[in-house]
Amino acid sequence: MNDYTIYAQIIIAVAIVIVWVFRFDNIVIEFHDYGIPDLVRNIIGAMKISLSTLLIVGIWYPNLVFIPALMMAFLMFCAQIAHFKAGHPLYKYLPSLGLMLLSLFVAYIHSGRI
Repeated sequence: MNDYTIYAQIIIAVAIVIVWVFRFDNIVIEFHDYGIPDLVRNIIGAMKISLSTLLIVGIWYPNLVFIPALMMAFLMFCAQIAHFKAGHPLYKYLPSLGLMLLSLFVAYIHSGRI
């Protein structure tokens, strides 16, 4: 099960970096559509990149993973709400939904319940 958790952590981190670094122009357009200020957008981006970094570091230091995974799941839940409020079609919900589920999976595994 540990290998699946590591793969999930890598997938989450790589997806966040791709979206928030290499496709930042799309993020600017989406947040403008949501009516969210630039400062809030930048804070969310910094949080997601920081949490992604902690998920990667958590491969070697597993004690670091639980809280960042929960926080990432929360941010992805907030993304779901933003898509809903903006009235986006279902396919726009899927990336953040997938990352939310992966984050919850990682948090559950690192919660000590298994």
